Amino acid sequence: MDPLRIYDYLTRARQRVLDAARPLTAEQHAREFPIGPGTLGRTLTHIMICESAYVRRMQGREVPPYDQWPIRDEAPPPFAELEAAWAAQADETRAALAAVRDWSAPIEFRRNGEGGRPIIVTASAADLFTQLALHEVHHRAQAMNMLRHLGVTLDDIDFNAMMYHRRPA
Repeated sequence: MDPLRIYDYLTRARQRVLDAARPLTAEQHAREFPIGPGTLGRTLTHIMICESAYVRRMQGREVPPYDQWPIRDEAPPPFAELEAAWAAQADETRAALAAVRDWSAPIEFRRNGEGGRPIIVTASAADLFTQLALHEVHHRAQAMNMLRHLGVTLDDIDFNAMMYHRRPA
């Protein structure tokens, strides 16, 4: 697999979701749903901030405690700010992915486990990127469900629809 190509797909699919969400009102972004993080705003925020954490870990950088993060799920920024922050972050993520030289090298990081006890986790850059990609797809499905309930539907955003080359037979 090619992580940069997969990330290109994620950003293209993400853009379609963001394009669909942009015209919604602040009230629609904050409407409660019984799935995922609960609102479209929180769901999109969650995807973005988790991407940042996965990339920091890939780079061997520490992820600060959640209460110190500048953007958090429970207080999503206005849509325009979220979209701008995510666009800047996407450039940084792509550069970080391009810089990985050994996708299988072990990376250790500290986090809280069950009961808040600190644990050491070992994963590779490939593992962390896989989590980043699958996590986004998982929550993107929730966001698309929320959008549908808000009266917005999207065209096909499967990988094959967006990334396979097609030509007349």
